[in-house]
Amino acid sequence: MGEAVQRRFLGLTAAVAALGMTATLSACGGDAGSGDVTLKLVAADYGTGPENSSEKYWSGVASGFEKEHPGIKIDVTVLSWKDVDREVAEMVKAGNAPDIAQIGAYADYAKAGKLYTADETLAIRTTANFLPSLTDAGKVDGTLYGLPFVASTRLLFYNQKLFEQAGLDAPETWDDISSDAAALKAKGVDYPFALPLGQEEAQAETLMWLLSGNGGYTDDVGSYDIDSAENVATFRWLRDNLVGKGLTGPVAPGKLDRAKAFEAFTAGKVGMLNGHPTLMDEAEAKGIKVGMVPLPGADGPTKGSMGVADWMMGFKENGHRKEIGTFLDYAYSDENVLEFAEQYDLLPVTGSASAAMETDKKHQKLHEFLVALPNSTLPPFGKTSWATVSDAIKKKIGNAVAPGSNPESILGEISAEAAQAEAAE
Repeated sequence: MGEAVQRRFLGLTAAVAALGMTATLSACGGDAGSGDVTLKLVAADYGTGPENSSEKYWSGVASGFEKEHPGIKIDVTVLSWKDVDREVAEMVKAGNAPDIAQIGAYADYAKAGKLYTADETLAIRTTANFLPSLTDAGKVDGTLYGLPFVASTRLLFYNQKLFEQAGLDAPETWDDISSDAAALKAKGVDYPFALPLGQEEAQAETLMWLLSGNGGYTDDVGSYDIDSAENVATFRWLRDNLVGKGLTGPVAPGKLDRAKAFEAFTAGKVGMLNGHPTLMDEAEAKGIKVGMVPLPGADGPTKGSMGVADWMMGFKENGHRKEIGTFLDYAYSDENVLEFAEQYDLLPVTGSASAAMETDKKHQKLHEFLVALPNSTLPPFGKTSWATVSDAIKKKIGNAVAPGSNPESILGEISAEAAQAEAAE
């Protein structure tokens, strides 16, 4: 990314940070209630084992908070990402909702009237400090319920050693991807371009390609537009210029999960794929020299990237509005936000913490991801129908690139399911 883009990003984050420091507290956020209260916090575990479990992080945050707010105790439960959304859903259904949850989805709870809004809990300075692209994705019917917790963006990764051996430069366009992949295949690379459209994370890989083809899941007014002409053209290109030419490796894209593609990249078997910061570190730890560029598009580098975020939310059930707000204001301090982001190679969700990371040389490797975040496009998390639509994409999208397939038909099927799911809400 160019210096001008970086300057715009720094200007944005500095302005947001300044607003956060000068804004006054909201009338309903920032002060603790009276008496002793215990808040139940349920959070997802981002760690890979006991040594880096998120339980250590949250226990530290809870301990620091309790010292400053002796009338409020924090009961921390950290669950595997495989279980946490289901466990919280079961708690809510049983009438035993946590006060605060840090999980992957919020829209269903917001629609059911079970969540506090940001205005009901947070200080103005906290809300104002969130990056706008993330708060836009945290709204239901224009109201912020899902508070962004951590974020990430995607870039195209390439194996620099394999590119050097094939005499290639970093790709900027789809044509570059196709020609580079053909050269890598001629050199015997197993996966010239790894295209994981298996069910594990197909909805994310799909969105990256749709954005690079000037499309997306929704139109300008937020309605589903999955079978748009731009999206159909993107999948025809993938079918004809990558999959049909045997440039995506020995496993069919519809059968290739992201974890397997990432594993192959860290083993030096992949020329190119779309990746995130954690993969960068994992690959470099195994001796892979990683090149990174903005997602190539049909005519040049894509102007925006796909963004992802996880969410924090406050439940109404126990009536601890003020105490929840007090804790969340504390949790979103720069110190806490940066500590979590740094531990797991993720991106902070606030302007002031992003500015601090941007200017810190020890995070140089993350700067390209940081620059991409403000202009990123997230999946339509605010739609309660998104879970159904995402599942349909995971199950069917791989068929849209199979040789001899009809991408328009497959995208049309998914679009029809999206319309049905939206109408049912």
